[in-house]
Formats: sequence, C-alpha cells, structure tokens
Amino acid sequence: MSTINSSRKLRSLAYWMATSLTAFVFLSGGAAYLAGASFAVAGVTELGYPTYFVTFLGFWKTLGGLAVLAPRLPRVKEWAYAGMAFDLTGAAVSHAAAGHPAVKVLVPLGLLGIIAASWALRPQGRQLAVASDPDAIPDRSENLRDPCPTAG
Repeated sequence: MSTINSSRKLRSLAYWMATSLTAFVFLSGGAAYLAGASFAVAGVTELGYPTYFVTFLGFWKTLGGLAVLAPRLPRVKEWAYAGMAFDLTGAAVSHAAAGHPAVKVLVPLGLLGIIAASWALRPQGRQLAVASDPDAIPDRSENLRDPCPTAG
C-alpha cells in the first residue's frame, strides 16, 4: 500500500468520524428540541431565550445535521457549517454571559473544533468549486444598473 493511498484513507476516515459525530450531535439535539424535551427547553430558557426559540433551533439543527451527510449540495453544506459555527459560538457566549461553569462554555467550543475538522477534511466533491483562474470568474459588471438619473 502506498503512502499516498494510506494518507488518503486516513484523511477519509478522519473526515467521516468528525462528520458522523457532527451529524449525530445536531440531529439528536435537533430532534430533542423539536420534541420539546424538558431538558432542552429548560437549557434554552435558563439562558434567557424564549421557549419558541427551542423549536426554531431544533428545526435548523436538524437541517444542518442532514446537510452535512447529504451527497453533493456543496453550497448547502457551507451554509450548514456556518450555521453550526454560529450556533456553537452563540451557545458558548450565552453560557459565559449567564455565569455558567467553564465546562458549559468549553463543550460547545470543543464541538466547534470537531465541526471545523469535518469542514477542513471534506473531500473535493463536497466542497464548493473555487475558480483559481481569474478569467474563469464571470464579469458581473454587466449586471450593474446605471445610476439613477434623479439621484443627487
């Protein structure tokens, strides 16, 4: 077995481990939030958020967990990873602001690290294509409107 092939397999294994954990955390959390589990409602309201926020978060957590597992859809995955980052940094800041123990601040940040690993280790087919050739980027100037003649 070549070193390159071994490295590729290790990277793929690390990606799927991080992604599986990410999906599990967000799908199970989203399901608990959508089901209105007492611990989920208590945790969110304890931070000062209204109870309807639990359903809102549950919906987006579930969609994010599904998005990172779905084949293709690289733009949806980018948004899902961004939403997860917002969710977890918001959770860490909310726990810190509420004066909770350090572990409640560090756990979301640790999960954020796992999600960052999942994002960084994505196979090329799960990434947005990036145009490295400036000529490959379409000229958007044709979509610009002329200035309004009555504008000052």
